[in-house]
Amino acid sequence: MTDTPKRSTATTARRPDCVTEVRRGNTVLVVSGYFKQGTTATAADKMMKVLEAESAAGGTAAHAM
Repeated sequence: MTDTPKRSTATTARRPDCVTEVRRGNTVLVVSGYFKQGTTATAADKMMKVLEAESAAGGTAAHAM
């Protein structure tokens, strides 16, 4: 469990676009996010599409219950 997984140089050559830390007791989860390079859609555009699709479906997502 203490072994660090090997990472290819292709994924580590670029810095992550966002990093989130979540603490649960003595555990710290670190999530690195990468966005597609060269895209024209913003995060707000993508979230709007999600909200529109949820609204069209009647808002029956699990978090809405």
